[in-house]
Amino acid sequence: MIWRSVVGKLWITILLLVSFVLFILTILLLEFFENFHVSEAEDDLMQSANKIAEMIDQEEERSFILETTSRIMDPSSRVAILFGEDQLWLSETSDPNLNKVTYAWLLEDPELASVISDGKKVQKQITLPNSDREVMIVGKALKEDTSAIFVYQSLNVVRETSEDTTKIILLAAGIAIILTTIFAFFLSTRISSPLIKMREGAFELARGEFNTKVPILTHDEIGELAMAFNRMGRQLKFHINALRQEKEQLSGILSSMADGVITLNRKGDIIVSNPPAQKFLEDWNFEYEQDKKDSKSLLPTELQHGLEEVIRSEEEVMNELLVQGRSYVMIMTPLYDQTQVRGAVAVIRDMTEERAMDKYREDFIANVSHELRTPISMLQGYSEAIVDDVAESKQEKNELAQIIYEESLRIGRLVNELLDLAKMEAGHDRLNLEVVELSPFVNRVVKKFKGLATDKQVHLELEHNTNLGSIRIDPDRIEQVLTNLIDNAITHTNEEGRVIVEVTSQDQVVQFSIHDTGAGILKDDLPFVFERFYKADKSRKRSKGKKGTGLGLAIAKHIVESHKGSIFVQSKESEGTTFTFKIPKNIETD
Repeated sequence: MIWRSVVGKLWITILLLVSFVLFILTILLLEFFENFHVSEAEDDLMQSANKIAEMIDQEEERSFILETTSRIMDPSSRVAILFGEDQLWLSETSDPNLNKVTYAWLLEDPELASVISDGKKVQKQITLPNSDREVMIVGKALKEDTSAIFVYQSLNVVRETSEDTTKIILLAAGIAIILTTIFAFFLSTRISSPLIKMREGAFELARGEFNTKVPILTHDEIGELAMAFNRMGRQLKFHINALRQEKEQLSGILSSMADGVITLNRKGDIIVSNPPAQKFLEDWNFEYEQDKKDSKSLLPTELQHGLEEVIRSEEEVMNELLVQGRSYVMIMTPLYDQTQVRGAVAVIRDMTEERAMDKYREDFIANVSHELRTPISMLQGYSEAIVDDVAESKQEKNELAQIIYEESLRIGRLVNELLDLAKMEAGHDRLNLEVVELSPFVNRVVKKFKGLATDKQVHLELEHNTNLGSIRIDPDRIEQVLTNLIDNAITHTNEEGRVIVEVTSQDQVVQFSIHDTGAGILKDDLPFVFERFYKADKSRKRSKGKKGTGLGLAIAKHIVESHKGSIFVQSKESEGTTFTFKIPKNIETD
């Protein structure tokens, strides 16, 4: 539509304005020129009447006067000269309608008659008798009484002149309208062209093209508007880049946070969340079987209640949640706008490890206390027996002293193993790596347990390739692992049982396996055998010869993992147990 365009609006407005002005001006000009032509015609007729009157006054010969008058008069007009009351002279005319003007008819008009009677000058427009033609008559009295001159002319001559003038005016108006149309279109196009460019630039800015620049075609207000538009685009690009950088920075901070962060509005809709928070929501929805397509179900009930409390009290709220067996602490803080709370930000921290460490410390203290209580009680009891002379003979005293000595050794082993484990977990225990030939190393370790195996009536066997090659390890630490595993295997194997130590060399690793035919480990206890102080015997009652600290396997696991290796166990009740650990041949240390 033309009215929806700036060009059309300016064009039509200018055209209507100029047309209205030209219309008013044309009417005024036509009226002016019409009156002007009539006035000019009356003046010409009166001037002619004055000349003839002057000539009559100066000349006495009437024939000369009449002849001269016929020559000087316009053929389209007619002169009537009244000499007295009975003599009337009429000039020739080319207009036949003027022949209808007679002396009697002239005298019928009072104003014309007053020329003769009163000697007045008269200018008048009258209609011819029996006709619709109008004539213009001027009358002038002569010096002689009852003598007068009447000059008259048809108004058609004046109207023809007016029509010619009207044509000229209308032609000029038409040309003016055409030129105005062209000028208005040109001006509208010139004004609207920069606006169109700015409109296109605005659309490009809306699409994110912030490098868009509008050409500055003029130096007027529109040019200043284009400069302001380009400046706005640069400022908008700067602020958008700043917002994008802040958003990326905030997103990076949120993504790198270990705690979950959720931003909520007053309605409970999630605005921002980071990966830990999304994992928490997924676990919550899975546990409570919520439909993920329902947006309201994505907000846990505890968070919804916390949000309501924050909005109501405008204070920080803290709750604890248990989801999928993990313990979470939720701290929700209100977010304010200028007048009220507009939402809240919830920080969700996984406290499972902290809770486990607290329980672990409690269990550790309980385990250490229990492990130390028994030997200390035995030391106290047997020492009191010696002091109180309960053991009378030397042999009995030696037996009590031997028990005290063994329990003190057990306390020493427990303390040393606790110190070693603490060093390993703290990372202070460094490996002394060296290249070791595997075959002699394994033979030497297994040979140490031949006597113990013979005493226990257990068959200890070593299976390995004749040439295992070499490996870069800390021999003391690996020997400690093998010693612990072989000793446990012999200890928990019944008489006539078998303990097999198998060593195999693979492409990049060496695998050690210690298999026994003992009682095995219960299925429920297998996941916990490498934890410190864990014992399958819940009552902590051990038969003679099966005393231990419960730290050996935990230390063995740390040693293997410090060698970049792995250790695992396989066992069936009443069939036996197999401990296996693998160590890379080339260990890369930090």
